[in-house]
Amino acid sequence: MKKLLSIASFFLVLGQWSCISSQNISKQNQKMDSNKLTYLALGDSYTIGEGVEAKDRYPHQAVEMLKESGLIFSEPKIIATTGWTTDELANGIKAADIEGENYDLVTLLIGVNNQYRGRPVENYRNEFRQLLEDAITFAKGDKSHVVVLSIPDWGVTPFAVNRGSDQEKVAREIDQYNQAKKAISEEMGIAYIDITEHYRINGMKSESVVSDQLHPSGMIYQYWAEKLVEIVEGMEF
Repeated sequence: MKKLLSIASFFLVLGQWSCISSQNISKQNQKMDSNKLTYLALGDSYTIGEGVEAKDRYPHQAVEMLKESGLIFSEPKIIATTGWTTDELANGIKAADIEGENYDLVTLLIGVNNQYRGRPVENYRNEFRQLLEDAITFAKGDKSHVVVLSIPDWGVTPFAVNRGSDQEKVAREIDQYNQAKKAISEEMGIAYIDITEHYRINGMKSESVVSDQLHPSGMIYQYWAEKLVEIVEGMEF
C-alpha cells in the first residue's frame, strides 16, 4: 500500500512540475513575443501579395531580411485586400478594429485601384492624406517609422499588353497619382520609396508576374523588401 502511495505521490509531483514548467515556458514565449518589434502593413493586392505565398509578400520578406540586422519583428499585421481603393482601405481599417493599437513600423501602399477605376486624383489626395495621418497615429505618432511606397505601373504587364490597354495613358495617370502621393509624403515628413521605375523595367518579364500575368511575383516583392529594409535599418527603435 505504501509503495502504491509513493508511486501516486511521484506522479502527482511530476504532473505539478510539468504544469509549472509549461506555464513558465508559456510566460517566456509571451515575454519573447512582447520584446519583438511590430509591423502594420496597409494596402491592396500589392501588400496582401495576390498570387504568392505569405512568405513571399514584401512585408514578410522584409521582416526576414531584418533579422540579419538584429531587428526581430513579429509576423506583420496586414490590412489589405485585392481591389481596394483608398476609401475601401479606410473602411477595412475600421473593420479590423485596431484603434488604439501601436506599431513600431507602418507601411502604406495604395492607389492603383483608384487609377484603374478612373477616379479623380484630387479625390485620391484627400483620402490618401487621411490614411497617412492614420498610419502616423498607428506608429505612435512617430513619422520616422512610417514608410510610403509608390504605385507600380500595371500597364507594362503581360495582362495589360494582352488586353490592349493604353499603356501611355496608364503610365501618365500612374505618374499623376504618384506625384500626389510623393508630394503629400514629403510635406508630412514621411519616407517615400519609388518602386515604379524598377517595375516599368521588369514588370513585363514572365518571371516578374504570377499566373494571372498582372500581379508581381516574389522576385519583384524581394526588391521592394530590400528597399524597405534600407530605410528601416536607419530607424531608431
